[in-house]
Amino acid sequence: MAKKRIPPKGTSALNAQPRLHQHAHEIQRYGTVNHALPLELEEPVRLEMTEQLNQLLADTMTLRDLYKKSHWQVAGPTFYQLHLLFDKHYDEQVELVDSIAERIQLLGGVSLAMAADVAETTRIERPPRGREEVPVQLSRLLDAHQLIIGECRTLARRASEIADDGTNDLVVSEVLRTNELQVWFLSEHLVDVPLVKAKEPSLTAGAA
Repeated sequence: MAKKRIPPKGTSALNAQPRLHQHAHEIQRYGTVNHALPLELEEPVRLEMTEQLNQLLADTMTLRDLYKKSHWQVAGPTFYQLHLLFDKHYDEQVELVDSIAERIQLLGGVSLAMAADVAETTRIERPPRGREEVPVQLSRLLDAHQLIIGECRTLARRASEIADDGTNDLVVSEVLRTNELQVWFLSEHLVDVPLVKAKEPSLTAGAA
């Protein structure tokens, strides 16, 4: 009979059992930044920027989800076009979410991540659970974009003042320009023009 192998002193036998249900203290609290990152940005600068970026992140995540809600629930004659447009804009907002969150982490901060925390932080109005008409969907999206664009302009100016060029570049080149372009695509759907038959000019308009 083969002898049972005894591990050497100071070692333990390998065990393929996963260690489940683990808990520990956070390794970094929300609202703080790492102290010694070689970024040439002082801690107060990074604290201020991560706080503002987290607000922008919460609002961008909310807008992202508002696009998915609109994508699923849109109805009416323009269903197909808007169904595709909303999903395209959703994908673009997903990319922005990732870029903003990574910038927060790069600056030594802690990015928001969970839906409950986002819901507590966002400034975008919460929509009802049910379906809404297309003009209302579009108006909600445009209002959310307007809020984010205002935040972008304020944040970009402040980042420039305190020499955080990376944050300024991200906010202007990616977040602001993407939101501006999406506003254009949405707002054109709210222009009240005939769909098939052009409106005849009135005689009184011509005489004037």
